[in-house]
Amino acid sequence: MSGVPLLLAMHSCTECFGVALQDRLNPATPNALVFEDGRGLSNSLISRVESLLPRERWRELDALAVATGPGGFTGTRLSVVMARTLAQQLDCPLLGLSSYALMAARLSRALPNPAQPFWISRVLPRRGHVAGRYAVHDERVEELVRPRLLADDQKMDGPVLEADERVQEDVLVLLKCLGDGWAAQQSMPWQTVLPIYPTSPVGAV
Repeated sequence: MSGVPLLLAMHSCTECFGVALQDRLNPATPNALVFEDGRGLSNSLISRVESLLPRERWRELDALAVATGPGGFTGTRLSVVMARTLAQQLDCPLLGLSSYALMAARLSRALPNPAQPFWISRVLPRRGHVAGRYAVHDERVEELVRPRLLADDQKMDGPVLEADERVQEDVLVLLKCLGDGWAAQQSMPWQTVLPIYPTSPVGAV
C-alpha cells in the first residue's frame, strides 16, 4: 500500500455529528467538521459527509472508520449503517471503535498513574451506568471491557472517569487510528462492525 490513502471517519454517538477526512489531494492537514444536527441527522447525514467529500469521489475511498457507540439508538445506527454499506459496496476496510475508546487516552492523562487500568462511565437515570474498562500504554488504547450497562450496585474496580465526548477531537483520533490500521495493513472487515446498544430499543429480550 503506497501513497496517501483517502480515509473517512464518522462519529454520531452524541447530538453532534462529526466527520473527518484525510484527503490525498491535501495530505498535510486532516479536515474535520462537527454539525449539531441532533435527531435531524437522518435527513442530513449524506449532505454532511458530502460537505467534506463530494459523492462523486466516494468510490475513491480506501478505508472508513465509524464510532460504534454507546450513544443514541438512531444516531449511532445511522452512521454505522452508512459506513457498513459504503465499505461493502466499495470492498474496502472498515474500522469500528467505541466512543469511549476514542476518549480513553485523553481522559487517562488526569490519572496519577495513566498506565493503570480504569473505567469510563456515564450514568443513565434509573437504569445504571454505561461503563467500559481501558488501559493506555504510550497513547495506545486497549479496550479491556466493551461499554455495557452495569447495575447501580455493581462495583467497578480501579479509577472511574466520567465519559466526556469531544466530537471534534475524538473523530480526529478515530481518523488517526484508521490511518494506523491502514499503514499496518490490518484487514478491518466491515462485517464485524456493529453498533453498541447498552439498552435495548425494544425492551427486554
